[in-house]
Amino acid sequence: MNRAPAIHDHLSVLADTTRSRLLLVLDRHELTVSELCAVLQLPQSTVSRHLKALADSGWIASRAEGTSNLYTMVRPSARPGRAEGGDALDDALRRLWPLVREHAGSTPAAAQDQRRLHAALAERRTKSQEFFSSSAGQWDRVRDELFGDRFHLAALAAFAQSDWTVGDLGCGTGQVSAALAPFVKHVVAVDSSAAMLQAAKRRLHEFENVDLRRGDLEALPIDDARLDAATVMLVLHHVPDPGRALAEAARVLTPGGRLIVVDMLPHDRESYRQQMGHVWLGFSEEQMSRLFDESGFTNVRVVALPSDAKVKGPGLFVATGIRH
Repeated sequence: MNRAPAIHDHLSVLADTTRSRLLLVLDRHELTVSELCAVLQLPQSTVSRHLKALADSGWIASRAEGTSNLYTMVRPSARPGRAEGGDALDDALRRLWPLVREHAGSTPAAAQDQRRLHAALAERRTKSQEFFSSSAGQWDRVRDELFGDRFHLAALAAFAQSDWTVGDLGCGTGQVSAALAPFVKHVVAVDSSAAMLQAAKRRLHEFENVDLRRGDLEALPIDDARLDAATVMLVLHHVPDPGRALAEAARVLTPGGRLIVVDMLPHDRESYRQQMGHVWLGFSEEQMSRLFDESGFTNVRVVALPSDAKVKGPGLFVATGIRH
């Protein structure tokens, strides 16, 4: 059974000036072995040996990042006897380190270490800045290759409050519900198509906070003032009476609740009526503003979304308003 090092063991560890210097630069910073070698101007074998002694006595912790290990000093918490991350650090050590830091930190060697530490940290920033300076023209391509071109859109769902109930009105296969569910208390997903709801059920099976309901947007199966926010994504052009649908959205929203509508700008693709059952060939800014106003919304905004050269459909807009 391992015993915690006694105070005399810790005094023995800190009696070595190199170990005290290492702790001074690892106090509030994470550094690699190569960075520590540069800061202390010591060979890797020496630095590694002293790091092991400090780790064995509980003064430092390490974590892997890629192919490197980052080292830092274990930080004592305000609660006596515990360190951040759960490592034990007794009261004697919590009082010992400030004393060692005061004396070891005033030496010429420590002052030199601090200057080289600042240089090492500055070099990190320089490397990052050099990357972005050389890659600015192709950064969008690099980012898309690494993370896709829509990760930021999914992340925006985190703006929703964790105690909200949100309506996904005209939910289709549940893509918007899937984006919202991790961030809110409850999602009410409504669609008139049984086939769409079955597809949504398969997509959303892992979320216990999503309630799937069948119903029309002009007669929502939701009680009055139950939603904190609602979305109507690319569905309003299918609705025979858009004004009635927005009035229903206003009914189920709480006062101050926000509605977000995304749909197509006016276009002349008449074939969409036969191919996809579209009732309306898009909506103008004036139309949407009027529909929102007549349905009891304030602070109405209608903004055209940036076009994407890779897509074939008409331009889109987003309209938002707050329930009066």
